[in-house]
This record gives sequence, structure tokens and C-alpha cells, in this order.
Amino acid sequence: MKFENLVCPVTKTPLKYDEKRQVLISEEAKLEYPIRDGIPVLLQNEATPIKEAQE
Repeated sequence: MKFENLVCPVTKTPLKYDEKRQVLISEEAKLEYPIRDGIPVLLQNEATPIKEAQE
């Protein structure tokens, strides 16, 4: 799947796709957005802080 045209709803910067973990990463906002059933969930309240997600 390609998610190259998606941007972070918080910062409006491009998102990085992590295929292995099935998340879209906003490095600027330090948030990870889940991908559920192949659909990106780009809601701020569904995002997980990167620091918390990696612990």
C-alpha cells in the first residue's frame, strides 16, 4: 500500500509509512497514526506518542 501523499493532520508535514508495524509516523509531531484494515486513522485522538509507542 502506498501512503506517500498523506500528511499529518497536526503539522501538515508528510507521514512516514512503517510497513512492519502498520503505522504512519509524524516525526515532527512525534506521533504515530494506526492503520486498521488497510485504512489510515488520521485522528489526533487515535494517535500514539512515538516515545510511548516504542516502550
